[in-house]
Amino acid sequence: MKFDDQYFSREHWFSLGVEEGTNKHYLSIPVSSGIVDYEEYYEIDQPTFDRYMQNPSSAVDFAEKCRRQEMDSLLMIPAPTTNRGTAI
Repeated sequence: MKFDDQYFSREHWFSLGVEEGTNKHYLSIPVSSGIVDYEEYYEIDQPTFDRYMQNPSSAVDFAEKCRRQEMDSLLMIPAPTTNRGTAI
């Protein structure tokens, strides 16, 4: 998978982009397990991506839900079953 970030919020710590192989859109958040830092990618549809790109502050609530692991059903890469990181 090749993730292409098209927007990054330094204030709210999330990215918006497109996975190039599937052309799926995502919102990603940084995560740390204590051993490694990585990103979790949550799939969003085209209209949602367009809305977030036009008004990035509208994505903050969704990003916060991702940090609380409330949107795990949308993860593009399954979360580890052990030692899952926590949002940064």
